[in-house]
Parts: sequence; C-alpha cells; structure tokens
Amino acid sequence: MSQEVRVRFAPSPTGALHIGGVRTALYNYLFAKKQGGKFLLRIEDTDQARFVPGAEDYIKEALDWMGISPDESPWHGGPHGPYRQSERKSIYKEYAMDLLEKGHAYYAFDTAEELDAMRQRLTAARVVSPQYNSITRTQMKNSLTLPADEVKARLEAGEPYVIRVKIPRKEEVRLQDKVRGWVMVHSNTLDDKVLMKSDGMPTYHLANIVDDHLMKITHVIRGEEWLPSAPLHVLLYRFLGWEESMPTFAHLPLLLKPDGNGKLSKRDAEKHGFPLFPMSWTDPDSGQVADGFRDQGYLPEALVNFLAFLGWNPGDHRELFTLEELVEAFTLERIGKSGTKFDINKAKWYNEQYLRKKSDHELAAYLTADLKKEGIQIPQDNAEKIVSVMKERATFPADLWKEGRFMIFAPETFDTQVAEKKWNADAAKVLTAYSEKLEALQEPLDAATAKELLAVSAEECGVKLGKVMQAVRLAITGVGAGPDLMQVFEILGKEELIKRIGFSLKTLGIAG
Repeated sequence: MSQEVRVRFAPSPTGALHIGGVRTALYNYLFAKKQGGKFLLRIEDTDQARFVPGAEDYIKEALDWMGISPDESPWHGGPHGPYRQSERKSIYKEYAMDLLEKGHAYYAFDTAEELDAMRQRLTAARVVSPQYNSITRTQMKNSLTLPADEVKARLEAGEPYVIRVKIPRKEEVRLQDKVRGWVMVHSNTLDDKVLMKSDGMPTYHLANIVDDHLMKITHVIRGEEWLPSAPLHVLLYRFLGWEESMPTFAHLPLLLKPDGNGKLSKRDAEKHGFPLFPMSWTDPDSGQVADGFRDQGYLPEALVNFLAFLGWNPGDHRELFTLEELVEAFTLERIGKSGTKFDINKAKWYNEQYLRKKSDHELAAYLTADLKKEGIQIPQDNAEKIVSVMKERATFPADLWKEGRFMIFAPETFDTQVAEKKWNADAAKVLTAYSEKLEALQEPLDAATAKELLAVSAEECGVKLGKVMQAVRLAITGVGAGPDLMQVFEILGKEELIKRIGFSLKTLGIAG
C-alpha cells in the first residue's frame, strides 16, 4: 500500500496573510486533493516577539473564504497535533539533545557583544558574509572550544546559551527539487544556525524539521525564499536519522512586480492600486487598514483561478477552471522555475468571467444588498432584469449598482461633452415624436416594441436613427454609453421613459 500524501502550509501569525502565501496554500491544497491526500495547516509561532493578535483567526477566515480549508489544523484538530508550535515546545528539546549527543550540535555561550565583535573582525578582514561557521566557531565561546567541565559548570549555573548545528566542512549537500531539479550547495557556504534559542524555544529550522517528520509530511511545497534553507534541512534529516523519510521538496517561483523587475512588495501594490492581502487587515498597533481582494469585490473562485496560474499552467490553452477542475489538472511538474508577473488586470478579467457565469438570481442578491445600504428596495424581478443587462459591463459586484443606478434613479444632470457634441434639434424632434407614440401605446413595453417605435419616430421626422442614438441614450440615462438601450427601455417601462424624455427636453432644450 502506497504512503498517504500529506502536505502542510505553515504560516507565522505575524500579520495579514500575503497573497503569495495564499498561492502557496492553494498549491498545497491542489496537490493533496489530486493525490487523495491530506492538507495540514501548522501555525509556526516560535518567535513570540513577532506574534500579532488576530493573525491566526485571519489566516483561518482567509482560507475558508477561498474554499481551501485544511483537513488538519489548530481549529480542526487531527491525529498529529497540537498544530501550534508554541504548544509543542516540550517536543523539540528531545531532538536538540539527540543532535548534541551525536555530535551534530553544540552549546554556544557567546553574548550579543561577543557576536557583534566577531562580525566586526570579519568585516575588517574583508569577509563578504561574516558567519558563525566551521572556521569562526573555533574562536568563539562554545562547547567545542571550552573544556567539558567548564561547559558543565556554565550549564549548571544557568548561564544563557543557544544550541547551534555543527555544519560539516567541505561537503556537497544535494537535494532534488520537483521544480528546480538537482540543487547542490557546498557546506562551507552554510553557517552554524541556531537550533534552540536561549529562551528554550526552537528556531524555525529545528521545529520545522521535527514537525514535518512527526506529522508524516511527504511533500514540502513552499516559496523560493526558503530554498537557501533547504540544504540545512537536508543535513538535519540526515543527522536525526530520518533521511529515508525525508519529504520531497518543491520550491515555488517568486511573485514579481507588474513590470517583472523584482519581487512583489506592499509598496508596488499601493503604487498600482491593488491589494496584497486576501481580506482587509487592520493593524492592531497603528489601526491602519489595508484593503483586501474580498473587500474590493473579487470573487473567491476568480482569485483561486488567477493565483493558480501565477507559476503553473495546465499545458493547454484553457484559462477558466473551477477549484475541482484545478485539482484534476494540477501537477508539480507544470510549475515553472521563473518568477511570474503579478498582472492585476488579469485578476480583473477572471473576476468578470466568474461574475458573468452567475445567475441573474445570484447577481440580484449583490444589487439588492447594495441598495439596502442606501435605504432602497426594489422588487426581485426588477433587480434580476437590471443585473441581466449590467453584468456584461461589470468587473465587480458593486459595479452593478454604481454603473446601473440610472435604471433606478432618473438622471438629474447630463454628460456635458456628449450633450455639446450630440444633442441637437433632430434629437429633440425624434424624442418628442417618440414620447407621443409611447403615450399612445396600449400594451406593456418590451425591447422589440421600443426599438420599432423609435425607428418609426426617426423615419417620420426624416432623421437617420444612427445619428441621434447617442443623444437618445443621453436623454434617458444621462451618459453617452452603456448597456443595450432597448433592454434598458423595457426595464424602465413607458411611463418612466415619457417622464425622462420630458425632463431632458426641458433641461437640454428642444431646439438643441
């Protein structure tokens, strides 16, 4: 029987979830579901100084909204909990001690001042990247340089210490990455990272390896920024005797600025006017609110589709995928190595496609909700008629109201530029005749009848309809462009049309 695929998303609760993190979560989810496996979420909160209240709840709500909730997590539970690293503190010490006993780690008693002095010495000696490594550790205060009895005395006296990994000298560390192929790093470029801090909490490196092993993680799918840490992680698996069960790695490409030059940042998002978080986030310290995709009107299914294509492609020309279709199509092999541009216009395009796929009944709910905020109520069938006309011109649900308000409120002003160019005596003459025909109409107005009566009115006035159509639209809607005008006429009805024609003739002038 083959091993169950188990993947994890492991965010830190230090603020809002970055959209790049959401993509990482999505890829983990898609891979797990494709393989019939499990998607875990683990909160990596070993750095208590950076913990931000509300961040964990935010992560949960964001993933739930996106439709990619984990199978195991702090809030769902599971067989390999707890799923918060701060609640697993007692577990890590055992493995740190194991590394010490095997000679793969050591105690370091250096003070902050001594570490700073070491870096200054190396900088003065023109060392490009000053590190605590296989060479410099021989000159520092640790259990490799101090006599055993002195080390024991320092520990018994309760002197602060950290536990560092002992990186071997002159060794090639190799790993096969599902996205990047074989990656090889010389150990002399690695430093002796801290595994256990002086407060007794593990660092990311130790906690990450131990948790992935104990939670039976089979594949580690994470951002490219973690690639430099991967060789250390490979060594830790070996040092702990877990090489046989080491997960498969896949390091995802970076999300780039819209112009492709460099990693996407908060400043870039602000500059181009798009959000960087799935939902709005209020900073608990400053009170500053950062907008989110949900709050700007992006649909979760559109955002999922957009994010899936930021680094992956299905190998054909299809662009629209439901979450279930993405699960079916997703493979790690089709993830690219190169960074991918964050094109917000493409995100908007996806939103338009998914908005148009919704039924008029679903879209009407958005419209009536927005109207309710304004203290306005309209019949359900009227709301459905309005959205059916407006949905081809909407990018976000709010556009149904913003762009379609002329179908609820008659215009009080008219687009000056259109009026100056298009309003004339011919337009006034056709509209006067049209109003008279509407008055005489006995049956309810539909789009076909509205069009026929308008054409007859223009013909009787000796005017080509095409020359006055924009002026007719202006008179009824106040603007020079919009959805199919005859459908608008049907929704408004003859009484409202007559009223609007009278107001426009009075306001714009009969003579033009």
